[in-house]
Amino acid sequence: MSIKYTEDHEWIKVDGDTGTVGISPYAATQLGDVVFVELPEIGREMDKGDEAAVVESVKAASEVYAPVGGEVIAVNEALEDAPETVNASADGDGWFLKIKISDASELESLMDEAAYKTYCDGL
Repeated sequence: MSIKYTEDHEWIKVDGDTGTVGISPYAATQLGDVVFVELPEIGREMDKGDEAAVVESVKAASEVYAPVGGEVIAVNEALEDAPETVNASADGDGWFLKIKISDASELESLMDEAAYKTYCDGL
């Protein structure tokens, strides 16, 4: 299982052909207190870079983009009742969706944890 990151601060944890997607702890901190999460419908097909979800905080609303293309196979419905989970555990229980990855080669353009840390340090 590997974790990759985008420059838009999404992460994807890959297990076989399934990817679990969320936003990084860095992004959750930058957003502030999350008050609402809009999740995609299960079965929706999306391309890499498509808007996959929306997260609203006390500061702003932000889009969550698909790090890779594929079909949404699950969403974290617990976030609808407890959006603050994103702040408490952005890279754990605060995941947004699971996607069946359509093209694993798209993962190659994403950053590993060390590269993402360096990227964030430069912001």
